[in-house]
Amino acid sequence: MGIGVEYSHHEVATSQHEIDMRYTDALTMADNVMTYRLVVKQIALKHGVYATFMPKPVFGINGSGMHVHQSLFKGDRNAFFDRDDEYHLSRTGKYYIAGLLRHAPEITSVTSQWVNSYKRLVPGYEAPVYLSWARRNRSDLIRVPEYRPGKENATRIEFRSPDPACNPYLAFSVMLAAGLEGIEKEYQVPDPVEENVYVMSDEERQRRGIGTLPASLGEAIQLTEKSEVVRRALGDHVFENFIRNKKIEWDQYRTQVTEYELKKYLPTL
Repeated sequence: MGIGVEYSHHEVATSQHEIDMRYTDALTMADNVMTYRLVVKQIALKHGVYATFMPKPVFGINGSGMHVHQSLFKGDRNAFFDRDDEYHLSRTGKYYIAGLLRHAPEITSVTSQWVNSYKRLVPGYEAPVYLSWARRNRSDLIRVPEYRPGKENATRIEFRSPDPACNPYLAFSVMLAAGLEGIEKEYQVPDPVEENVYVMSDEERQRRGIGTLPASLGEAIQLTEKSEVVRRALGDHVFENFIRNKKIEWDQYRTQVTEYELKKYLPTL
């Protein structure tokens, strides 16, 4: 269908698959994501099964993420590449990482936009929770894939918190806005964290200034509602309607009585 796929393989969880689409510009990639999701679901139905892009469809095993690789180009030159830097990252690339890290909490309701998204964003299931970056560490929010000589144009950052059920047009917009804010204001990137952030104590994370993503859709909405970065990226009309719709969803969810509550509390309370 004209959508380039570089790799596909089985992932960690049962019946879970990773599909890596070849990079392109943000708008075309958003179109590809929408087409890809529709085609996968349709083909699955033809074979009598369901394909879901739900972030956490099964309790106790890994959820499904949508790791978004990003780079900026000036003409044919990758603006993130610097041959002389330890990480082969330019100042522009580091400012971009710093912008994403600083504004990640306020864009999370857009990149992880469903109640179910926050069942995935918990420690221990390969999903990022903490605001940190590194090269090899897959517990970080942002990973910088290692540079390979001769592959300057492949220099990029990987933002790991979005999930595949998001609206890619909105999600890509707020990610770019956060990174560009870092470039424009020259945010200083913190030191990389190559250790496993999950096993650090709260005191250690606090000492190193490692914050966290919001833990629920309700918390994420509150942060987004105050964000000038998100408002500018989406425009007033989309921004206000998005917030209104997410508040309705959160209210509908938080007033439900779930199977978990019945099993846990009915016999004893």
